[in-house]
Amino acid sequence: MALGKTIAFLGAGNMAEALVKGLLRAGTASPEEIVCTVRRPARADELRKRYGVRTLTDNREAAALADVLVLSVKPQVMGRLLDEIAPAVDPAKLVISIAAGVPIALMERKLSRGVRIVRTMPNTPALVGAGATALARGEHATDADLEAARALFAAVGLTVVVEEPLLDACTGLSGSGPAYVFLIIEALSDAGVKVGLPRYTAQALAAQTVLGSAQLLIETGEHPGRLKDQVTSPGGTAIAGLHTLEAGGLRTTLMDAVEAATHRARELGQKFLASED
Repeated sequence: MALGKTIAFLGAGNMAEALVKGLLRAGTASPEEIVCTVRRPARADELRKRYGVRTLTDNREAAALADVLVLSVKPQVMGRLLDEIAPAVDPAKLVISIAAGVPIALMERKLSRGVRIVRTMPNTPALVGAGATALARGEHATDADLEAARALFAAVGLTVVVEEPLLDACTGLSGSGPAYVFLIIEALSDAGVKVGLPRYTAQALAAQTVLGSAQLLIETGEHPGRLKDQVTSPGGTAIAGLHTLEAGGLRTTLMDAVEAATHRARELGQKFLASED
């Protein structure tokens, strides 16, 4: 789906670059339709040479030029960015935020009345085209706006639509989830070394096992418990390992981790709102 719109990435960090790369690869946008704002000349040269996109140092100028604004700065500077671009934003523009914990209510307060906003929670596997992004639309965003935002993030992976209050849960699960998975891979790799495998071999096997298992689940659509049972023979090796994992509380620990991260995401959102009052 080609958007046919000018897209400005206000803040050209890793996630913004992943989106630019994905949009160009998928044909959702052309280099002439993309503008990125940067602070360093070296970064501007890098993006121009790598992708052929236009670069600017002025966020307000970029906002005035674009039909779609992707707010891709860190949450702690979002308030300053919104103040900067507010004079250039009107209800004709679609605003998409990827900043964790910054509520739509704050963005609506800072920008013009009736502004169309879609708030998102992507994750870092978007850098390799395997991301998971949750999207929630504001009061004034239309069905077409939501589809445009989905097309943008579909270029770098899976998208789901939720109500805004559930974005904190998405942050706890998929936003923070790569960190949990990396820890699991590291632990599996360490275990491989402990039982005699070379480090490179152990890490390669651990990473591919996680990747392949996830791919098998996605492609078959089977319940994970059913796929687990297919690996588990009576009196075999897998059931011995699973017994140890259950005894160690792995299932409960992972559930607690998602819950803790969700609560923290809510706290940060509330703190952000309070700081901007």
